[in-house]
Amino acid sequence: MRSHAKNVNYRVAERDFKYYIFDWDDNILHMPTRIHLEKRMPDGTWVPHSVSTAAFAVVRNDIEHFRAPAGVWDKAFSDFQDYDNENESRFLRDAREALEKVLSGATKPGPSFHTLRQTLVEGRLFAIVTARGHEPESLKKAVRLFIALVLTPDEKEEMLANLRGYRACFDGLTKFGSDEEELEYYLGLNRYHAVTNPSFKKWMADAAGAGAAAEKAKQFAVRDFVEHVSKIMSRTGDHEFRNPISVGFSDDDPGNVIAVEQYIQTELARKFPGIKFCVYDTSDPSLNNGRKVVVSGQLDLGLQS
Repeated sequence: MRSHAKNVNYRVAERDFKYYIFDWDDNILHMPTRIHLEKRMPDGTWVPHSVSTAAFAVVRNDIEHFRAPAGVWDKAFSDFQDYDNENESRFLRDAREALEKVLSGATKPGPSFHTLRQTLVEGRLFAIVTARGHEPESLKKAVRLFIALVLTPDEKEEMLANLRGYRACFDGLTKFGSDEEELEYYLGLNRYHAVTNPSFKKWMADAAGAGAAAEKAKQFAVRDFVEHVSKIMSRTGDHEFRNPISVGFSDDDPGNVIAVEQYIQTELARKFPGIKFCVYDTSDPSLNNGRKVVVSGQLDLGLQS
């Protein structure tokens, strides 16, 4: 990216603060990653059978006909992890393939694809929360790839102007780093949670052991992001900039949607009464942007019902 240090959008201070939490698979992109199962044949034998994440959501409870290889789920999800001997994570390779198919018109993007695009252009904070087991850095690299491939040159310049605007208004900066440095700072402010990653599971277990409630993994990740952005806002000290704060969560798994919706109602809305929450169920492919469920307050996060 070229440097446009003088391009600073100071009007970001007039915005409300809309933050986003995105599931990745079948919500942002339809990834080619396969889940390796075994399928029961009519004669009772079991044969290898790989499925997409969308297909797995349909068959995962059909234990009569589908199972993990030898009952070992780590084997079923072997492509959903990072490995030391990889030059590039499987997640990044699959994200590149999925993005190239979307950009060529071969496949449709996920229902939250354009909302992530808008989030990045506007320089808003976000979290990626996925059931995968990759390292946070792998998820962040995929977002970088999204920026590189999806955003137009004008959108990238607009994003950088917004990022510098936030730094000027809330961090008091008058001089800025290179485009790359400002982008890296922004991406570093966001959260990347793969909830079956061993480090994430240990972190959650340690928190529970220290007296925190043992929420389900995605609920724990959602709470972390809300606490994170709340701390960022409290550090500014500029109360004249305290515009309304809202958080949106989108996921294509109805079970996750229900669990997070209930968790917001019973826990987060009480702990953070000044924040408005909204949940998007993107499981129905007939709805381009998913079904909006307002959990706390009335807000519009840029998606249509």
